[in-house]
Amino acid sequence: MDASKLLKEKRFWFASILIVWAAGLQAHMMWMQKQDSFKQKFRDLNQKKDEDGDLNADV
Repeated sequence: MDASKLLKEKRFWFASILIVWAAGLQAHMMWMQKQDSFKQKFRDLNQKKDEDGDLNADV
């Protein structure tokens, strides 16, 4: 198939946009999971320090 003919087809653009959107969504979900695990890890540390009286978790 000729490249110029391929670029004129709507199916090609729809498939390309769909692939880019899916990759972006996957990257966003991975980033959100990383943020959640980071918050969970350091929330636990703050709670342990708060029980010892070293730090206040509300600060």
